[in-house]
Amino acid sequence: MARAGARDRRTPRSGSDALAPLNPWAQRSCPYRGHRSSYERIPSTPAPSPRHRGICAAPGEPRTRSVQPHEEDFIDTQTDRIRVVSIPAAHPYVHAISDPRRVQVLPDPPVPGAPAGQWWPPVAMTEDWLTNHRHDFDVLHVHFGLESFSPVELGAALDAARRGGHPVVHTVHDLDNPQLDAQPHHRSLLDVIVPAADRLVTLTAPAAAQIARRWDRGSTVLAHPTLLTALPAAVDGGASVDDDDDDTVRVGIHLRDLRPNIDAEGAVRAADRAARQLADEGRAVRIEVLMNERVRDDRAAQRVLAAAEASRFVYLRRTPRLTDAAIEAWLRGLDLFVLPYRHGTHSGWVELCFDLGVRVAGTDVGHFGAQHPADFTAVDLEDARTLADAVRGTVRTSEAERDAVIRARHRERLVERDAVRDAHTALYASALAEVSA
Repeated sequence: MARAGARDRRTPRSGSDALAPLNPWAQRSCPYRGHRSSYERIPSTPAPSPRHRGICAAPGEPRTRSVQPHEEDFIDTQTDRIRVVSIPAAHPYVHAISDPRRVQVLPDPPVPGAPAGQWWPPVAMTEDWLTNHRHDFDVLHVHFGLESFSPVELGAALDAARRGGHPVVHTVHDLDNPQLDAQPHHRSLLDVIVPAADRLVTLTAPAAAQIARRWDRGSTVLAHPTLLTALPAAVDGGASVDDDDDDTVRVGIHLRDLRPNIDAEGAVRAADRAARQLADEGRAVRIEVLMNERVRDDRAAQRVLAAAEASRFVYLRRTPRLTDAAIEAWLRGLDLFVLPYRHGTHSGWVELCFDLGVRVAGTDVGHFGAQHPADFTAVDLEDARTLADAVRGTVRTSEAERDAVIRARHRERLVERDAVRDAHTALYASALAEVSA
């Protein structure tokens, strides 16, 4: 078995070299212990290389999730911080895991022909860029956004990082890509990067166990940190659901732009059937469904609209793509949020709902339920009774009760975020020490 962090020279399994669409991540949003063979915790940090001596903190015990914007938009060759090329850099999760005092995340290089601020396809993940900038960074940390590369191109980029003496860290967010229907290309990329990485990270223990079974690699499990930088403003009419102090359970479903892993029509029909069952019992429930005005599949949108119009319990609203603040305000008006996923691995929506004190009912796929098990109920959209049971198990909370939960969780989550940052800094330092030895 390969030790976590050791260089693995096994030849990856072959896969499709066909190019994927260039921008499937354009709409990616965040609102994302067992046997040694399943995963490993970060070991005691070895002595760092001379350039980084004295900057490493001992890893903490990771437990929560948040995001702070980077203040560094330049390459500073005099700093003692660890310089990280992150794929991507401009993403809230990356900000959340990076301690700006000890880690400098370099900005995403401009993408030729793309609007300012667009990071995909990631220029920094190319062989040429990594070779030409080999003196400008210390660690390559790959998260996601590789769909535009073939396995051969990805392998060449990793080889370039290796030739430059740079350790490669890969966080396995997605064992199945939520942006795609067909998974062979994504899996062929995983077959290249998972065996080749010097360090593997993932977000849940079940995901680490799956990685160990498939690739015989250990992973460090670090919780998804909070992406909230501050306590959200109190709901003041921002939520469209009823705020009356009654017994109506408020359920929300956000279909977004109908990306491939969302069973939008199935979710609306299951919600209608569940609401009928609850109405027969005299239980009050309001189900609001949001869907973006711009979607990937107009025909699917029409089917969703027809299903909602045929229901007297489901209220569907088309909206522009919501800002983070608008999403937070809407979620705070709910008691239960439904994730109607066909496939996937981890979800930033689960994290945001936990931060805002909203329970989640989600399909039993991937490892969503392992993120916050006590606040997650598995449902089957083919069996509306499971969604009805999830509503029955949801306790209607007052705004004051919700605020108290949010404040308590926010304090805990900031502590957890600091631990996750410490752990990433230690992981970078140990990987650097290993390649420098």
